[in-house]
Amino acid sequence: MELDSKDLNAKERWEKAVSKATSRFPERKETFTTSSNIKVDRLYQPKGEEVNKELGYPGEFPYTRGIQPTMYRSRFWTMRQYAGFGSAEETNKRFRYLLEQGQTGLSVAFDLPTQIGYDSDDVMSEGEVGKVGVAIDTLEDMEKLLDGIPLDKVSTSMTINAPASILLCMYLAVGEKQGVPFEKITGTIQNDILKEYIARGTYIFPPKPSMRLITNIFEFCNQYVPKFNTISISGYHIREAGSNAVQEVAFTIANGMAYVDAAIESGLKVDDFAPRLAFFFNAHNNFFEEVAKFRAARRIWAKIMKEHYQAKDPKSWKLRFHTQTGGSTLTAQQPDNNIVRVAMQALSAVLGGTQSLHTNSRDEALSLPTEDSARIALRTQQIIAYESGVADTIDPLAGSYYVENLTDEIEKKVNNYLDRIKEIGGAVQAVEEGYMQREIHHNAYEIQKNIEKEEEIIVGLNKFTLDEEVEPDLMKVDEALEKGQIKSLTRIKEKRDNEKVASALAALRENAKNERANLLPFILDAVRVYASVGEICNVLREEFGEYQGV
Repeated sequence: MELDSKDLNAKERWEKAVSKATSRFPERKETFTTSSNIKVDRLYQPKGEEVNKELGYPGEFPYTRGIQPTMYRSRFWTMRQYAGFGSAEETNKRFRYLLEQGQTGLSVAFDLPTQIGYDSDDVMSEGEVGKVGVAIDTLEDMEKLLDGIPLDKVSTSMTINAPASILLCMYLAVGEKQGVPFEKITGTIQNDILKEYIARGTYIFPPKPSMRLITNIFEFCNQYVPKFNTISISGYHIREAGSNAVQEVAFTIANGMAYVDAAIESGLKVDDFAPRLAFFFNAHNNFFEEVAKFRAARRIWAKIMKEHYQAKDPKSWKLRFHTQTGGSTLTAQQPDNNIVRVAMQALSAVLGGTQSLHTNSRDEALSLPTEDSARIALRTQQIIAYESGVADTIDPLAGSYYVENLTDEIEKKVNNYLDRIKEIGGAVQAVEEGYMQREIHHNAYEIQKNIEKEEEIIVGLNKFTLDEEVEPDLMKVDEALEKGQIKSLTRIKEKRDNEKVASALAALRENAKNERANLLPFILDAVRVYASVGEICNVLREEFGEYQGV
């Protein structure tokens, strides 16, 4: 008779989970060995003593050692290089190139006008079209962006927040045109507005209607797009704004709790949406602290979901996360040094158990990455995966006195922050009062002072400098692109059925007035008839107002 999982001890439960996992996804090799032909076991544990409950087993609560029972022994992390510049056609070429080079998922960067809900022909967009990402005005741009890329086979991550609902609907509409049912579409939409108020600044609407749009997405995807990750709760930009590792985890998890609270308040059950929550972290320079940070974050979230929110589905307890190496650590001076920084940061993410990874390019402190730089960044991941051996056993740094102590200390310090945010009234209240912003600004100021006093060394910046820098070849966006994008948008607005557009926008406006209405179906109707990002956002601006900051 097969034992029920509750009758098994922890090791037997894990072994059973391994057997089930490997029946679906066999391990990459029958036997893993080192270069000296020493056998590499799947997992290493303390000998002759019971496993610490704070560590547990991979794929078991509290997930300190990873969320999958075999981790990278079966499948590597998704190598998802972030790309987007100029026109949709140009970005499509870069996507195809990266897929040909072995990238396993897409990640879209949008230009600043798209991120804050303005069309390319808006006066607010002048000089910014296509500069820091791809310009998307209407469904036609999304069609060009994804031309030749089958949405039932490729997972796409989109870094978009305030207008996330609109870009998601455009993505789904392209899937419809390809004949791909919503239930087969996979990917992630960032959709994390709280960190925009805290750290990044690309917000449009005030917090309350912004949270409404987020829970609308949760509800819609739970019903129609079940494989899509409805939010990527982002610590990345919090770290880029100057936080330390503890603040990054604490403020990200506090924001995550605010989204869970909002979803529950809207009537959703925690286990209906929590398995589709995802996170996005930074990989910075302090190698062991970063590894410990990822391990601690998993453990903290698992306890919160199981103990505080009483989630019953183990999938709700798992903190799944994407990692990007630290953009703020890149230097314009001696940019080739960035290759080394990125390699170390990427390795910390892998040793910390990331589910997907983007490696920054060496020249990103100077410009958008060239094709050569993007290829080197991707090769960095591939060398870690295929040549280093670090993915041949699970959580190889477990048991290190230093790493385990750091993991415990980070957990304690994060919980102290979470207690303080709870006293304030939660993340939304803390954002509105500027608490997290002040904490980040203070830490950033201290870092800058230490750099200026050379108490913190940045190689090539404040030590080991060169008298003459070699000028690298840089990526340049054609200035004619903006005119071409505006011309294309004008053509679309002239040839579409403007009566249908007006009708769709009127329906959206009417339902925006009703706080209980889910706006996703109305936004989807609008993008299907080629209403633009700016037109849709302007309707919502008029109904919701614009956020002016603290």
